[in-house]
Formats: sequence, structure tokens, C-alpha cells
Amino acid sequence: MSSEILINITPMESRVALVENGVLQEVGVERTLHRGLVGNIYKGKVARVLPGMQAAFVNIGLEKAGFIHVDDILTPLINCEPSDAGDIRLYLREGQSVVVQVIKDPISTKGARLSTQLSVSSRFLVYMPDVAHIGISQRIEDETERERLRGALEVALSGNEGTGGYIIRTAAEGVEAGELAKDVQFLNRLWGHINETSRQLSAPSVVYEDLPLYLRAMRDMALPVVEKVRVDSGEAHGKLCDFAAQFNPEMVPMIECYSEDRPLFYLYGVEDEISRALEKKVPLKSGGYLVIEQTEAMTTVDVNTGAFVGHRNLEETIFKTNLEAASTIARQLRLRNLGGIIIIDFIDMQDLEHRRQVLRALEKALSRDRAKTTLASVSELGLVQMTRKRTSESLGQLLCEACPVCDGKGSLKSAETICYEILREILREARAFECSAFLVLAAPVVIDRLLDEDSAYVADLEGFVGRTIQFRVESMYSRDQYDIIPV
Repeated sequence: MSSEILINITPMESRVALVENGVLQEVGVERTLHRGLVGNIYKGKVARVLPGMQAAFVNIGLEKAGFIHVDDILTPLINCEPSDAGDIRLYLREGQSVVVQVIKDPISTKGARLSTQLSVSSRFLVYMPDVAHIGISQRIEDETERERLRGALEVALSGNEGTGGYIIRTAAEGVEAGELAKDVQFLNRLWGHINETSRQLSAPSVVYEDLPLYLRAMRDMALPVVEKVRVDSGEAHGKLCDFAAQFNPEMVPMIECYSEDRPLFYLYGVEDEISRALEKKVPLKSGGYLVIEQTEAMTTVDVNTGAFVGHRNLEETIFKTNLEAASTIARQLRLRNLGGIIIIDFIDMQDLEHRRQVLRALEKALSRDRAKTTLASVSELGLVQMTRKRTSESLGQLLCEACPVCDGKGSLKSAETICYEILREILREARAFECSAFLVLAAPVVIDRLLDEDSAYVADLEGFVGRTIQFRVESMYSRDQYDIIPV
């Protein structure tokens, strides 16, 4: 499978797209004014301790205070019994300075999720100064290769005076011991700089900021199958080449500065794909379709056969639609960066073997996802439950905002409903105010209905309250917006 990384740089934002076999698989967007915070290290001040939630709010200098749970704190302030280890008051107190790292970006009304379990990353390793452990990415499945990498890292650490633990990243598969040794030296120097900076700063302050999006893409996305990296900025091209020369020299020849007239993201229809990724409905090649709904609590995916009628029987039609949907769902989760709890409602299948095959197809498609996913079996209701690690806002949350008309509900009250509300409100105000008439200001569609279909109700109400009712169209009003003025 061949892959390309496309990097679009503008003063307002940076965008990175991962294209596999000509099809967009992942897209990342980083706004200049709203850079992602995951990986940043801050010296913060504890603003509030919440014993009931076993958590605390920490002021790290952002608009919203960060949130830290007791499970994300390494050591208590004082020695305590194991039975008391879950009490947040033994770990933090109000006004205390604490060095924390962002593990989840602020989302909606929630502040950043924080941890005192700090780590910094390089091309092949993640360094964790507060633990003594060597771990290996689960995506490296070959046991011989895992043992070779563990041995190579232990050799690299044998002459190292520093302490701490390491995780060997997926990108390290097949690399020489010397490359791991270089990463160890780099991470030790970086951690020394972070330590010194945190001692000198007062809270709240930024101690360390992670790399910008396009450099993180080189570090995290540059898999062995990547054949080319195209970037449309000369300045960013120079930084990418310098970064690659330091951490991944074999990629330097792959980095290309794109200078054609046609915008880079139009090469593989990336712009169109991004627009389609913001829609609820996703068409399938067979004629079926998916409906993807993202809510605060979870994301739901509904599979429908649509216009696909198959060639043999209903069970075959359902099976083929579900198989196609499985691969499409995995791609859409990556493309839209959907995380948290995900419920997939495949079309009901009677054949148990068909269910197993669809589930295996979904597992295989999800195996290419860099985010951690956990997949459960089909439930009694025929639903597939899964989770996908969420560290930042989804594409929809990043690029869109709630509709100011419906306030994000996705629906509006009908004109009929609004008209009846107005008539009830006039009746209420007639009892409360002494006046000779009422003036109703409302949207055109509401006024039209009051003067047409509901005119008989208006006439009856005028007779009942003994006052005239006047109407005025306000073209700037939304459908459910109105005012009733006693005159």
C-alpha cells in the first residue's frame, strides 16, 4: 500500500492529509490561534480540590482550568495507607504548584485533561521520567523483532546515567540500535531542559510545547510505506528537511516542495472529502448508506441498504452491504477523528457466520488506525459497541459550530407550533395587561400562517379578549422568534 502525506500551510492554519492508494484516510487541522495542547507541559496552580469527584481543577494559564483525576497523579504529598491511595486530598491542595501535561484537548465546555505522568516523544521512543519500565508498541507483533528492539534499547541505556522508562514506538520496527541510542540522547537532553525550565518559572506558565502539526505528522505518520511528502510552503519545506535530517534521514529525498498552480489539496480531491466528512450521510458504492450522528455522550453509526437490492436474496444483500460498511466505517472514524463510545447498528443478520465475517472485516479495517480502538462483540440487540481513543476535537467540532437558529438541536419548531404559542401568549398577556391592542412581531412564515390558515383562530381570540391583534413581519427574525407588544 503506497501512501503520501500532503501538507498545506497558510498563515491562518496548517493542514495535513494522509492519502493511501489515492484515497484520503486521515486529515489534521491546526489553527494558528487555536493550536492543539496535547503533549504540552505546564507549571500550574491548583485552583480547587473536589474530594467528591476525587479530582481537582488546575489553572495552567488557559481560559478554562484544566481537570486532573487522582488516577492521573503519580505520588501523594505524604505517605499513606494503600486503602487511602484514592483520596485526592493526599495528592493536591489548593494553591499548590504542580507540573502537569495535557493528555486531552479542551472539548466544548470542558477544560483540558491533565496528568502528572509526564512523557516526551521522539521519532522512535517515548520517554517517561517517573517510571522504570521498557514497553513496546502492540502494533509490533513479531516476537523476534520485539525482543531485538528490547535488547537494542537496553544496550543503548547501559551507558546512560539518566533514569526513567521508555516505550518503543511502532516506527522503530526494523531500525538499528544506533538510531535508538541517538533518540535516547536527544530525549535526555530535552528532559534536562524541561526540568531546568520548570524550576525557573512561576505558575501558571508554559514549560514545553509540542511540535507543530506538520512536524508531528513527520514524526507520527511517516510509516515505511510513505513514498512522498508534499508541502506547499518553502519555509515549512526547509523545517521539514531539517527535522527529517535529524530524526529520519532516509525521508529527506521524499520531501518535495509543491509549487504548481493547482492547490495541493485538490490533487486527490481532499477538499471535497473534507466537506463530505462534515455531513451525516455517507453513501456506499453498492447504493446503501451510513448515517453518522455525533453527540456529547457517544457517536452512533446506522447502516442502511438504500437502493441496493442485491442479486440473489435478502440475506446476501444485507451481508454485502454490512461488509462494505465495515471498511467505510473504519475509514470515516479516522477521517472524522471520532472518539469515545461508538455504537454501530449494522443491518440485522440471521447467519452467525455472516456476523463473524463482518466483525472480522471491521477489526481488520481498524488495525490500520493509529488511535487505540477496542471492539466488543455483537450485542443481543445486534449492535457493535467499540471505543476509539479521543485526544482532540473531532473534525466536525473543529471546523463547525452549533447552528445559531436551532442551537445545535438539528430541528426547529414548525410554523404551526409557533402560531399556537403566540395565541396562548396573547391570551395570557390579555389577563395581565390593560391595553387596547396587541402587536405581534414574527418571521414571515409565521405571520403568513396567522393571516391565512389560522385566521379563524385569531378572529375568535380577538372576540374573546375584546382587543384587536395586529401583525408585523420582521424578516430578520428566525422562525421560533417572536415578540408580543401591548399597545
